Amino acid sequence: MAPIPPRHRNGGSCDTCMANSNTEKAVEIMMMAPFCPLSIDANTTTCRASSFLGFGVAGRRTPPPPPSSRSPISSSLSSSSTPSASHICSHVNSCKFTGVNKNSKYIKFGYYTMSTTLCDFTMSKSIAGGDNHPDHLLVLVHGILASPSDWTYFEAELKRHLGRSFFIYASSSNAYTKTFDGIDASGRRLAEEVSQVVKKMESLKKISFLAHSLGGLFARHAVGILYSARNMNTYEGDDPSKTDGLQRSGTIAGLEPINFITLATPHLGVRGRKQLPFLLGVPILEKLAALIAPLLVGRSGSQLFLTDGKPSRPPLLLRMASDCDDGKFISALGAFRSRILYANVSYDHMVGWRTSSIRRDNQLPKPPRQSLDGYKHVVDVEYCPPVSSEGPHYYLKAAKAKEAAQSSPNVQNTVEYHEIVDEEMISGLQHLGWKKVNVSFHSAVWPFFAHNNIHVKNEWFYNAGFGVVAHVADSLKQQESCLFVSSSL
Repeated sequence: MAPIPPRHRNGGSCDTCMANSNTEKAVEIMMMAPFCPLSIDANTTTCRASSFLGFGVAGRRTPPPPPSSRSPISSSLSSSSTPSASHICSHVNSCKFTGVNKNSKYIKFGYYTMSTTLCDFTMSKSIAGGDNHPDHLLVLVHGILASPSDWTYFEAELKRHLGRSFFIYASSSNAYTKTFDGIDASGRRLAEEVSQVVKKMESLKKISFLAHSLGGLFARHAVGILYSARNMNTYEGDDPSKTDGLQRSGTIAGLEPINFITLATPHLGVRGRKQLPFLLGVPILEKLAALIAPLLVGRSGSQLFLTDGKPSRPPLLLRMASDCDDGKFISALGAFRSRILYANVSYDHMVGWRTSSIRRDNQLPKPPRQSLDGYKHVVDVEYCPPVSSEGPHYYLKAAKAKEAAQSSPNVQNTVEYHEIVDEEMISGLQHLGWKKVNVSFHSAVWPFFAHNNIHVKNEWFYNAGFGVVAHVADSLKQQESCLFVSSSL
């Protein structure tokens, strides 16, 4: 690098000095690249080195600072997005640090501007991220009476922490009262919406789902429709050298399924056993709720209370715990490399712990009171391996119990019917292995907002869920890193 002439060291300027100065800044950015994420603006050739987050014990990330305490650069990165109705991810290269004390402060960098008229500098692909085309579709699915705007904070954080390979898409096909049309109808709309996105994005190779509340059931139904089994005999032209463990898994919308994550989703419905907690488990209230739900929230209500369809036909949620004519629901879920359930252990008045974590009463552990290091309110993570069984069945006894529960509902009829169907659903869903993450907002300022806290529906009112968002982001990054390592071997 040519030295700056002495006569210009004290404030003088010329084209040579300015070019050298910009080159030095560019080199400084290159040196900084291995240690922090960069956001490159191709139009203005502006590089912003975003603040990186420290990691605590065992590599767990400390949660992001509240919006008011972020640096302007960090805030601009988390809120910026490419103008698109489909919520396109503005990709940010990310890195991970271990061994940093959890109490260490956030380290922030400034930003540097390079002018192409003064400095002819070519950014290396290792810094600029190379090809800007994402290959991993992450679909965000909202819950009942909600919209894509519920993901505003969550999406911004994912944009900050996930790499350029992700295309984040917040589903909009089931906004607000469309969620009343039924889990099956909403699932079909979601499947069609995802198919359209995949057709328009030719670079996509992988797919993941992140869903909140009732959206988790929409996503389960959609993947059952989008699932296609791989044929071992025809996979990659019968070349054994090109086959791997995926040939028995199948694809979702023609893409490789990676993550299926739900947040406070009523996988077993909401009938009985305090699975709709605000009813307090009072039998008369649960009986009335089952009758009123279809009037208030349409077909979705009857499906959540397991009273949909004719007595001779299994309820939809039971069918979704198996492979049937409606869709290959269990095979589709089994195709994902990772399945994660986030469940509120208490203070969620909409969805009970048992139904959101797919457990029997005697399988509910006593949750720890202390949060995991770096993830506030995330108290426990447990991997539950698959349990082999005969799978879900709909016996004549269940059909008679359903008919009795529909025609002349009373405590005895409804309890008997629910116990039969509940056990069959659990048996079907536990054919697969699940990672179960327990969340407790008992120490939050407003713990009773747990159902909305878990996905930070609004960062001002429901910001107790920052740690959950951080945990989800790290889970996605970890799985992506595993894919990168396995593909490199």
